[in-house]
Amino acid sequence: MSKNRKLLSETVTKGAQRIPHRALFKAMGYTDRELEQPLIGVANAASRVIPGHVHLDRVAEAAEAGVRYAGGTPISFGLIGVCDGIAMNHEGMKYSLISREVVADSVEIMAKAHAFDAILLVTNCDKIVPGMLMAAGRLNIPAIVISGGPMLTGAYRGQPIDVMNTFGVIPRALSGEISAEECLAMENAACPGPGSCAGLFTANTMNCLSEALGMALPGNGTIPAVDAARLRLAQEAGYRIVGLVREQLLPRSIMTEEAFENAITLDMAFGGSTNTVLHLAAIANEAGVAWDLARLNKISEQVPHICCLSPAGEHRMQDLYAAGGVQAILKQLVDAGLAHGNAQTVTGLSVAENCADARVTDDDVIRPLSKPYHPTGGLAVLFGNLAPDGAIVKESAVDPEMLVHEGPARIFDSEPAAHEAIVNRRINKGDVVVIRYEGPKGGPGMQEMLGPTAAIKGIGMDQEVALITDGRFSGATSGASIGHVSPEAMEGGPIALIENGDVIRIDIPGRKLEAVVSDRVFRERRNSWKPPEPKIATGCLARYAQRVSSASAGAVLS
Repeated sequence: MSKNRKLLSETVTKGAQRIPHRALFKAMGYTDRELEQPLIGVANAASRVIPGHVHLDRVAEAAEAGVRYAGGTPISFGLIGVCDGIAMNHEGMKYSLISREVVADSVEIMAKAHAFDAILLVTNCDKIVPGMLMAAGRLNIPAIVISGGPMLTGAYRGQPIDVMNTFGVIPRALSGEISAEECLAMENAACPGPGSCAGLFTANTMNCLSEALGMALPGNGTIPAVDAARLRLAQEAGYRIVGLVREQLLPRSIMTEEAFENAITLDMAFGGSTNTVLHLAAIANEAGVAWDLARLNKISEQVPHICCLSPAGEHRMQDLYAAGGVQAILKQLVDAGLAHGNAQTVTGLSVAENCADARVTDDDVIRPLSKPYHPTGGLAVLFGNLAPDGAIVKESAVDPEMLVHEGPARIFDSEPAAHEAIVNRRINKGDVVVIRYEGPKGGPGMQEMLGPTAAIKGIGMDQEVALITDGRFSGATSGASIGHVSPEAMEGGPIALIENGDVIRIDIPGRKLEAVVSDRVFRERRNSWKPPEPKIATGCLARYAQRVSSASAGAVLS
C-alpha cells in the first residue's frame, strides 16, 4: 500500500475508538504487528461432507503461509457447502442452487463485518466456486480463487471409472443384471480419494473457467488434489493476494466483458458443463457486466471443440493436466485470435503473458484447432416456441444420431416421477421425456437431474430418447439432455402447456427447440392453465422461490 492509501482494515484496527476491537483480536492471539498488516480473509469451505472439500484445510493452511510470508495477516472462517452427488435424487438437491447464494452472502457478510482488505476464496465444488466468484464481484476487494483440485480417476477391471459410472449402473443393479458384489466393487473404485469429481463436470469446469476469467492462478483448474503442486499453488496465491492489496487490482477490473468472453471461449473449446452458463450469468450480474445468452452461440460458431473429457469422452482431468492444462488451451485460442490475450489477471500479467510458455504435450487430449472433435463449441443455446428465452445443451456430449430428433412428448411434473418411469423401462424409443415444474421457482431450486439422464444411458436408450426440462443437469450428464428451458413452467412458460403426445422437434445444429403446436392451441391451453401449489411453502426455499429470477438470467435473487 502507498503511504497515502489507507487499508480497509484500519476501520477496525486504528485509533483510540478501536481499543475494544483490538482487544477482541488479541483475545484470539493476534499481535500488534499482525494488526498493522493487511487483514486477508480466508474463506475456507473445508468440510467432512464433500469429497472435494475434505482436504481444504491443508490448502487453506498453505495459502495462509503465503499471506504471512508476504507481510499480511490471514484470518480464516468457514462456509457451508452442498455435495451435489450426495444430494442427488432426493429432496436435498433442491437445496443445492440456493447454497450458491448463501455462499456469496456469507463471504460478503464476513468481509464487510470485519473490514477485510482482501479475500482468498478456498473452494472446489459445484455451487461454492460460483458463489465465491459472485461475492468477489459484489465486494470488489482484491480476491483470488484457490481450488482444491480434481480427484484422480478410479480404476475398475482395468478400465477408468468415475462417479458418473456409478449413477449409470443403477438401472442394471435394480433389474439384477449385475450382482451386488459387482456394485460394491464399482462403488469402492469410482472415487479413489479427495478432490472434485474426476471428469469435466461442473466443479472442474468452474475451476478451469476461473483461470480464463483471470481470477485464479494458472494451474488452478487441473492440478490434482493429491499433488504437492496444489499446495505450492495455494501458497503462491496467498503470497500474491498481498500484492493485489498493494496494487489495488480489483475483481471488477479483471472480470470485464472480455474476461467473460474468454471464459465462454474456453468453455466451448473444452466442452464444459451446461451449469456454467447459469453461473457465469450470475457472476456477470455481480460484476456489473451485461449478459446475453445469444452471445454463446456466436462464440460457439467460431470456436472448435478440441477436448473430449468425461462425460463426453474417456479422458479425465488428470489427463488434461498432463497434456498442458488450461493454459495450453488458452495459448492456442490466443494465438488464433479467438481469446482476448490482453485481458488482465490476478497474476498482474495478461492472459497472453500467463500462457506464453504453455504447450500441448498430448494432442489427443488437447487437439489442434485444425483437427477438432467438432467444428463448433461444446455448448449450444436453443430457442423456439418451447424456449423463447433459451435452453442449454452440451452439444459435445450428444450422440450424432440425436443432434436432430423428433418424437412424442412424455410429460412428467417432477423429476422423481420421470426417474421412476425410466428405471422401470416405461419409456419408448423415440420419446422426448419432458420434466417440468423443476425450474428455479417450480422446483424450487432447479435441482440437477443426473439420475434420469444416467438411467436413460444405463438402459441403453441414450441414442434414442431425448430429455428436456426447465430444471438443470449435473455436469456429469451426457446425451440429448436439454435444460434451463425458459421461461419455466411455474411462470407459465410454454413447457407448462405441452401435453402427452405433442410432437417435439429438436435441432441442435440449427439451435431450435419447438413443439408442433399451433399458436392458437397454445393460447387456448394458456387460458385454462393454472400454476400448481408450491411444492415447498416454508423455509428458505419458499423465500427463494418468491425472489429468484429465470434461469436465462442466472437464477439470481432480486
